[in-house]
Amino acid sequence: TENLFGDILSDEAAVLAGSLGLLPSGSIGEGPGLFEPVHGSAPDIAGKGVVNPLATILCVAQMLEHLGLETSAARVQQAVAAALRETAVRTPDMGGTSTTAELTEAVLARI
Repeated sequence: TENLFGDILSDEAAVLAGSLGLLPSGSIGEGPGLFEPVHGSAPDIAGKGVVNPLATILCVAQMLEHLGLETSAARVQQAVAAALRETAVRTPDMGGTSTTAELTEAVLARI
């Protein structure tokens, strides 16, 4: 889809996921791909340590898949799923009190 319509669809999908902090996005066309979280830069909470890092981490998985590195992409996706399944580490947007660093470390420990 065009970028505008993709933005609208991804924002609507955030309702199903429960948080914009969970959704990666990719703009892929004839040229290089661009991968970024649906939520954008979130300047109002930047530097506070409360941003959900999962969308950014899942963008890495999308980029790896786009580059043909499916095994590495799957490893990242599995680490995110395991961190959510095996721990109670949650950022405020998911109803928790954990920090960006704590959730990132929970994922990294599972890669």
